[in-house]
Amino acid sequence: MNPDIKARVADKLQLLYHSSEALVHIQQLLEDYPIAPRGRPGSHETPILIAYGDHIQHDGDAPLQILQRFAHEALQGIIGGIHLLPFYPYTSDDGFSVVDYLAVNPSLGTWSEIELFRGEFRLMFDLVLNHASVSCDWFQRFLRNEAPYNDYFVTAAADTNLSAVVRPRTHPLLTPFETAAGTRYVWTTFSADQVDLNFANPAVLLEFIRILLEYVQRGADYIRLDAVAFLWKTIGTSCIHLPQTHTVIQLMRDVLDEAAPWVKLISETNVPHQENLLYFGDGENEAQLVYQFALPPLLLHTFYTSSARTLSVWAAGLNTPSPNTSFFNFTASHDGIGVRPVADILSPADIGVLLETVQQRGGQISYRSNSDGTKSAYELNITYFDALAEPGEPLAQSVDRFITSQAIMLALSGLPGIYLPSLFGAANWDAGAAQTGCARSINREKFELSRLAEELNTPESRYAQVFDRYKTLLRVRGACSAFDWEVPQRILDLDSAVFAVERGGLIALHNVSQQIINIRLPDDILRHDLLSDRICQGSAVLHPYQTQWLESKE
Repeated sequence: MNPDIKARVADKLQLLYHSSEALVHIQQLLEDYPIAPRGRPGSHETPILIAYGDHIQHDGDAPLQILQRFAHEALQGIIGGIHLLPFYPYTSDDGFSVVDYLAVNPSLGTWSEIELFRGEFRLMFDLVLNHASVSCDWFQRFLRNEAPYNDYFVTAAADTNLSAVVRPRTHPLLTPFETAAGTRYVWTTFSADQVDLNFANPAVLLEFIRILLEYVQRGADYIRLDAVAFLWKTIGTSCIHLPQTHTVIQLMRDVLDEAAPWVKLISETNVPHQENLLYFGDGENEAQLVYQFALPPLLLHTFYTSSARTLSVWAAGLNTPSPNTSFFNFTASHDGIGVRPVADILSPADIGVLLETVQQRGGQISYRSNSDGTKSAYELNITYFDALAEPGEPLAQSVDRFITSQAIMLALSGLPGIYLPSLFGAANWDAGAAQTGCARSINREKFELSRLAEELNTPESRYAQVFDRYKTLLRVRGACSAFDWEVPQRILDLDSAVFAVERGGLIALHNVSQQIINIRLPDDILRHDLLSDRICQGSAVLHPYQTQWLESKE
């Protein structure tokens, strides 16, 4: 073990546990999981597809094989990586209530199917480290009061005052379980089926370092730290963003710097924007990538108001603490569209418009409990296409607006993440939400391969129109060096209805309104629109919801 890294790990163990005894176990784990350097397909700017292992299904074939075949045939060269949402055995929350962290759900396939992706795509795995399923072996041993598992989960007395704890849900924070040692009240941040792990016990930390190293050995180039903001609990505090949580992330970064320095940590923290930035640390010691949670609701606000002002001001202030850090930009995911991330950006009235409009367009609102006993909106549950489409308007206009929303996300500095249903402009899956009773299911529809193929082969269908346009954006972006990670961005103030960003001589223009906009460009040189193949000089005319990516010809 590198002496500098060894010293850093020892210091962090002292901070967490007032002992560095676990250091010898970490060194042994590093020996047990040797990881050979490997080349990675694609570049680190190439977009990541976000998908469930069974997002595309066909009778008789392992879903992971179907997904891999679809990605190979339809997305090769334009998608560089795949975030495989939790593919482990689970009991609820579509995979995020993990039963066995080191196994592949047999209904999806095996580790051999995961291996199929590796030669062509970089892989992102979820490290679901805040909680586990009540059916996992650790918790079953906890119920039997077996050491050391009887201290693997966070417990508190039933009458503990937990009013200061920041909540992402509305159910009771403590759930009673009958154990061999009597009734114990277990911390359940997200659901009664998801029991929170006790990282104050160094044995739990060691379990997850082992899991982390196996994921990397299995091919993960990105590790998504799921719900990491809630990791450490100290009664009497908010139990979010605690210093110990950051220390655990830093320790995992140290381990990866030793074992596989090319692997990137990505923090998933659905919190107000300024709080989200904390997970970069000093730019070298925590996550290399932070989910850009403010972007999805800000884009909705932009199109609902036909004004790019708020989005432009926010984007102009985006900074990361070092060249080695960046944002993971996305508009849709397996979860809803977070409301909290824009609490420090949009007014309550603006947020109210988001809630009202989403409900008018068939969406639902999920809530969380506040410390004063009230409830507030936590996220919007709706597909991104339906959130943007005005009821009754022509399909062509809905597609134009949606594609421009995606073009903005792709033009921003950072690593783009694209949720698989967004590739086709998927509609709200109302039947799924009704079936599961979970609002998030509205954006978690799975696709039967033959039906999907039929839709994509019908040029006038919504799926085909969106997919063809989306692939064009991705091809153009992939061929343009201005979108490389290290190329800085500058937000231009050209018109209130146009989001304009300059990157390396390229000017990306996005009309967020139904009006035709004539833009005076900041220079008089010849420019080539990479999307329409047209030439302009000094000015550009943007039709409603049109995108132009203008590359200098001089």
